[in-house]
Amino acid sequence: MPAREAMQPALAISRRLARAVDALAFGAPVTHVYDPLVYARAPHELYLERYARPGIEALLVGMNPGPFGMAQTGVPFGEVTLVRDWLGLQGAVRKPTREHPARPITGFACTRSEVSGARLWGWARARFGTPDEFFTRFFVWNYCPLVFMEASGKNRTPDKLPSGERAALYAPCDEALRAISAHLRPKHVIGIGAFARDRTAEALAGERYLVGTILHPSPASPVANKGWAKQAETALERLGLAL
Repeated sequence: MPAREAMQPALAISRRLARAVDALAFGAPVTHVYDPLVYARAPHELYLERYARPGIEALLVGMNPGPFGMAQTGVPFGEVTLVRDWLGLQGAVRKPTREHPARPITGFACTRSEVSGARLWGWARARFGTPDEFFTRFFVWNYCPLVFMEASGKNRTPDKLPSGERAALYAPCDEALRAISAHLRPKHVIGIGAFARDRTAEALAGERYLVGTILHPSPASPVANKGWAKQAETALERLGLAL
């Protein structure tokens, strides 16, 4: 194992996950698959090295990368300006193996805002002030690291894959979630949205973690568009996380 991975267990977990999911094949209607754990490895691993701290209160689990967030920066919900200016992360971002012309990867030069990421990290900044204050208590991880696109460039979420492909994908994602949870030792593991909640509950069944959920900050959700931050805080407090 490379020395860098030996120094930071989260890196080893991420690299194992990348190798496992990159060995999978996906059929129509998916035409392109991006893995930012590989082409955006530099900022992704800087995020892990700097902020994956054992002994946190809660692990927040997202679904999979958004096209203008983690797909560009390698950071979950990684809206460019907040990753660069608040989290203080940058790094070389290469191109995916096969790039869809409608979904170019420009890394930190991306000018599109990821609304979900702007809401989540914007809330963290407003509530905690500094990244250190936030990451002392929380960490954010995406259950699935892959981005799936159809021929049109339309995003296809993991839950919409055929059952056989889902099963093959979920196995290494479940394993990685168990591994990162064991490393970080949170009391709570909280799905951001219903999909992440359900996958978390299944992957961690029988473990000691308290599994819960908060509303996903997607702009596609009419409920999330009515004050997501306040609703997320209310849900966290109901789960026993005093803010």
